[in-house]
Amino acid sequence: MTIAVGNDHAGTEYKFEIVKLLEELGHKVINFGTNDTDSMDYPDTIHPTAEAVETGQAEMGIILCGSGNGAQMTANKHQGIRAALCWNNELVELTRQHNDANILTIPARFVSLQEALGFVKIFLSTEFEGGRHANRVNKIACD
Repeated sequence: MTIAVGNDHAGTEYKFEIVKLLEELGHKVINFGTNDTDSMDYPDTIHPTAEAVETGQAEMGIILCGSGNGAQMTANKHQGIRAALCWNNELVELTRQHNDANILTIPARFVSLQEALGFVKIFLSTEFEGGRHANRVNKIACD
């Protein structure tokens, strides 16, 4: 699977470890994020990440910023994106099962690295349940 990754300065450390994990799991990574910790504007890396998922260049995305809020808000401006801000395992699993989230948003300043790596594994291994959830997901995008 091809996975787009985007981050701001607050997510750089975690991004490197997430990319390493993804590659170890056999995934191709497209890195749109910054590679340093100098302050930068998260939309500059999150918009290209969301576009890659929206256009099919990547099947899924992972984005990181300090709180996760700005990254998630930016990604969700794209019609084909369902970015979910998650801070525990249950939320990660439910957002895949019930919302068919295609971008995982990690709040790097509020979870540990080990938690973040666990979220990535859950996100990629959990399937969308469809059924009654599909009707709801189909109503998310604006026409």
